[in-house]
Amino acid sequence: MNKIQLICNRVKMGEGGHVKEKGGIKKRETWSKRFDFLLACIGFSVGLGNVWRFPYLCYKNGGGAFMIPYFICCIVGGIPLFYLEVCVGQFMGVAGLNAWKICPIFQGIGIASTIIMFFSNTFFNVIMAWAFYYWFSSFTSELPWASCGHEWNKNCKDYTKEDGNFTNSSLHNDEMANITIPFLSALKNTSSQLVLDPVTEFWENKVLGISDGIDQPGAIKWDICLCLLFAWIAVYLCICKGIKSSGKVMYFTATTPYLFMFILLIRNSMLPGALDGVIYYLKPNLSKLSDMQVWVDAGSQIFFTYSIGVGSLTVLGSFNKFKHNSYKDCIIFACTNTGTSLLAGLIIFTILGHMAFVQDTSIDKVAESGPGLAFIAYPKAVSMMPGAPFWSVLFFFMVILLGFDSQFVGVEAVVTAIVDQWPSVLRRKYRKEAFTAFICFLNFLLGLCMVTHGGIYVFELFNFYSTCIIILLIGFFECVAVAWVYGVRRFYDNVEMMLGHRINPYMGFCWTFLSPMFCLGMFLMSIINYSNLEYKRPSGVYEYPGWAIAVGWSMASFSVMFIPLMIPFNIWRYKLNFQTLHLLLKPQGLQVHQLRPKDKGEKSIGNCNAKSKCCDNTCEDPLDNHYEGDILETKLALLENGTNVHNGINGTNGLKV
Repeated sequence: MNKIQLICNRVKMGEGGHVKEKGGIKKRETWSKRFDFLLACIGFSVGLGNVWRFPYLCYKNGGGAFMIPYFICCIVGGIPLFYLEVCVGQFMGVAGLNAWKICPIFQGIGIASTIIMFFSNTFFNVIMAWAFYYWFSSFTSELPWASCGHEWNKNCKDYTKEDGNFTNSSLHNDEMANITIPFLSALKNTSSQLVLDPVTEFWENKVLGISDGIDQPGAIKWDICLCLLFAWIAVYLCICKGIKSSGKVMYFTATTPYLFMFILLIRNSMLPGALDGVIYYLKPNLSKLSDMQVWVDAGSQIFFTYSIGVGSLTVLGSFNKFKHNSYKDCIIFACTNTGTSLLAGLIIFTILGHMAFVQDTSIDKVAESGPGLAFIAYPKAVSMMPGAPFWSVLFFFMVILLGFDSQFVGVEAVVTAIVDQWPSVLRRKYRKEAFTAFICFLNFLLGLCMVTHGGIYVFELFNFYSTCIIILLIGFFECVAVAWVYGVRRFYDNVEMMLGHRINPYMGFCWTFLSPMFCLGMFLMSIINYSNLEYKRPSGVYEYPGWAIAVGWSMASFSVMFIPLMIPFNIWRYKLNFQTLHLLLKPQGLQVHQLRPKDKGEKSIGNCNAKSKCCDNTCEDPLDNHYEGDILETKLALLENGTNVHNGINGTNGLKV
């Protein structure tokens, strides 16, 4: 009882449930409600990738037939790896480098994923800046990209449909003969000048002010720069207080887009040609299944929409209470993610079917992916609808909400991973808030190179190489670390300790065999099918110079190189020898409630004496004494996780207070 009183004397409860240790170091936060974790996962992972990437990949790779490799990749890789990362975070109670102390030899996974997330945050908020620009531009009686005649229009032709033929007063009838006008129309008139439609010119000339290549960056576009600054300020204000503030915001940002989606789907379904778009979207073409690229696209889409390998899921899981049922949340998330992708496909292809009907062309001529879909194809479609400004405001507000909750979690993941590494420094007073501001400002500065006249080329470079196939390697190493080094049976026992029951053995089979094979197979197929980055414009295909490709691969290698580099670093740090090298395979820093009875007395590099840096039996602080010294810290964790102090400890490993 005296030790429990000591615990009470060592903590101070602040307002809102914040716990502070002696010395003013804030305790780590947890989710206020059980639903917060699921909502955060949905808000982060279900986003723009579902809206602008999945529908395009689906129609490109055989329509309904694409569902076969998609669901196989989901079951074999997506769901198991998603739950693996969440469980590691929930079990360890920390994120980043410290979370992978569960397997110190692969501790570099935490660094690699944090670097990838930092790069992703940099270019992702540029998309938010573009979305804000379009949103602000929609508050007008006539959309600025609906017609020619603006200062940014150079070689613009505004086509309208009359009697089934596309006409324009500035073109003669013989010039228009036998011309099919696709959505991204790039025509040449008699003077060999490129002729673009008003939507494409608004995107290229007004929004991007695009130059001829990455080697011609030009000046900063201050209108987009201000939108980028506005986006970062909004992100900071929503996450500055940690998950207590961002969790509340995500109740709005994660749920409201679904309302807008259903409104847009109902409206689009009433348009002529909508049914043709749906048929084109879902009609299966089974011959596509023999194409390797189809399977690569399915696997990459799963990694992209499930946010695997970027460290964010480990962070979200680390905010769970130890006994939280994340297994049920994983299943709900998977259903929501896939359902959102299918819903987004219906929304996109109903409007693309209408565009093809209006332009009297085929759907494959109007379909686009990525930024081209959100900032060219859909704005063009909206401009054809009655009440165009209203639907434009609605659509881009939906895009902003879908992107914002992803950005909230992305920045929180980077901040939390670093704060968990130095909690005694960054959890005092308002230091975490200040550090969050520093990270946002640093991302903003790096993003400035993407809002220049050549910024779109830098954006595509970051987008393609900072994540790309590298996250497949990280997923592979995660499976090896947990299933083969830490031990899949031990990890299953740990999951049972958290949930109170055994989960389906299929998860263990996936972690051990199917998921690592899936990651490695996808990685090898991606290498085989690799081609250098290109940027497609109406004027032609821009091929990146060799030095830019080298920069891209350097950026990709910079993150993953920490996985092997941490091995010699830990050997040097703890002065390991051949007799103690095996300790890199043992978990480090586990507390009493994380141990099975048979794990008591297990040695680890976390038991090393700080001065002598020894890890063998000559250490002055043997592991048994280490447990006694940490018993108070363990009880604090049990109290915070809602576990009865006596029952939690006695029920775990038989230790009594």
